[in-house]
Amino acid sequence: MPLVNVKVIEGVFSAAEKQEMIRRLTDTMVQIEGENMRPVTWVVVEEVASGDWGIGGTPLHTADVKALAAGQPVA
Repeated sequence: MPLVNVKVIEGVFSAAEKQEMIRRLTDTMVQIEGENMRPVTWVVVEEVASGDWGIGGTPLHTADVKALAAGQPVA
């Protein structure tokens, strides 16, 4: 049974957006493995505290991710 684990920075995605992630990721796995796998496909969305995630040695915060999503540079 597949387990898809998604980690996001807290406060970036709404509850509705996380539910959409779960639905669409499940659909994607079912497309790959077949409809019989739907009932046993797990998708877990975990929120990581703002500042506890970094790229290239630089911690990212909720505001940084929102700025990136808006097409703005991160300082």
